Amino acid sequence: MIEAFKNLSIRIHNFLGFCACTLLMSYALYAEHFLGLEPCPMCIFQRISTILLGLTFLLGCFPFNSRFSRLLIGSLILITSLSGILVASRHVWLQNLPPEKVPGCGPGLDFMVENFAFIEVFEMVFSGSGECANVDWSFIGLSMPAWVIVSLSVLLVYGAWSNLRSLNQNH
Repeated sequence: MIEAFKNLSIRIHNFLGFCACTLLMSYALYAEHFLGLEPCPMCIFQRISTILLGLTFLLGCFPFNSRFSRLLIGSLILITSLSGILVASRHVWLQNLPPEKVPGCGPGLDFMVENFAFIEVFEMVFSGSGECANVDWSFIGLSMPAWVIVSLSVLLVYGAWSNLRSLNQNH
């Protein structure tokens, strides 16, 4: 019975992580469609990381009991969170460049995907462009990608803790 409760607890933790990712994406879509903030290519990659993180948390809601499944879910949480943090960190770096160092504006992500190979699109997005350096929104002094770093960092610690803590208890 204790094992079933512990597994339920992990499932609830993962559901809460999924809900947090859903709220992050809901606000991103609200900012785009109601506040008129057009996402740059780096914003799109941050959204993809957040969606993948949410799907990983959703996967953790299933009643997987093995150590391997918890390790796998914890690892996927680590990978998806860190990928979003990496992109958001580069985005914040671009936003803090002096104006004369900001790269020129590039083509939109749709154009890049249609006309270039995936690896070239990835390289172009990470090199950044002028629209990625704009700070169109901030809350208590932090831009949206800075809040993505904060949010994904919290979800990384929370998700890893909730899924990996059970590894020592399954003996």
